[in-house]
Amino acid sequence: MTRLEEIARALGNPKVYPEPTARVDVSQTQMSLVFLTDKFVYKIKKPVNLGYLDYSTLQQRKFFCEQEVRLNSRFGGDVYLGVIPVNADGAVISLNGKGEIIEYAVKMRRLPAERMMDALLAQNRVTPAMMTQVAAKVKDFHQIAATSPEIGKFGSIETVTFNTEENFSQTQPYLGEVLPPAQYERIALYTREFIKRNATLFQKRVAEGKIRDCHGDLHSQHICFTDEGIRIYDCIEFNDRFRYVDVAAEVAFLAMDLDRWGRPELSRQFVADYIQKSGDKEIKTLLNFYKCYFAYVRAKVNCFKMGAPLVTPAEKEKSRQDARKYFNLAESYIK
Repeated sequence: MTRLEEIARALGNPKVYPEPTARVDVSQTQMSLVFLTDKFVYKIKKPVNLGYLDYSTLQQRKFFCEQEVRLNSRFGGDVYLGVIPVNADGAVISLNGKGEIIEYAVKMRRLPAERMMDALLAQNRVTPAMMTQVAAKVKDFHQIAATSPEIGKFGSIETVTFNTEENFSQTQPYLGEVLPPAQYERIALYTREFIKRNATLFQKRVAEGKIRDCHGDLHSQHICFTDEGIRIYDCIEFNDRFRYVDVAAEVAFLAMDLDRWGRPELSRQFVADYIQKSGDKEIKTLLNFYKCYFAYVRAKVNCFKMGAPLVTPAEKEKSRQDARKYFNLAESYIK
């Protein structure tokens, strides 16, 4: 049994936690293990190096846990509570206990699962008025999000090209198995041609400060409609390059996700409200390009998850199916 498996087994026990909990539910991504108690969430980063993300050392995992808390506090309100150590005293593993620190966990207040946007979308309970509220929340955040010449460089033609080409190179191992080669070529050609045709617009966006320290992973799973208001959480902390993006890209990400849910009318509502509130009409030109890009990113992430540690055969098959759906969605934006 690996150390990660030992930690996973230990933290699956309700008695380990400092507050009483009747049960512990465990979920995982390619990069994290998540433990949900009755009232709180504890997230541990897996010791992986994926190239664009490096959690391979304990010190790096501690740093990125702290980054996650700091960055999400910008719009998560009181959701993020801090970073706590995971200790090992002989064979006994505990949270903030005795012995050697073997891991770190981000502690969060557990948000109501039934009020998450993806759960509400599944029940057809998201309204245009709710999307207007989300648009206002995102616009207000973008308005105060940091920008600088250094951040602006991440919106340059060079970086946009690097990001898109990285997508294509990292999905080549899945050609044929998950991604048909002809579909790959069509998406790659569209992407490269769009960047060439719109080089001036990309440069203009940089010059006007449209590249900001955004969320980087804004989709329905990361939005919750609580009694205290809208909570947005789980931004990208592991790579500034994925968070320093054009505000148009951030808008496109959520719009793409709403399309994936089969709710294009909500997607259009969100985009229209954001443009009306921000006055940023150039988003219309960039929208499908960034929708295509982020659908491809989501497909790629699902491909990666197929080979992640501790993933069950059923989870692997679901990731394969989800990847295919996202690749098809990416292609649908080619116009």
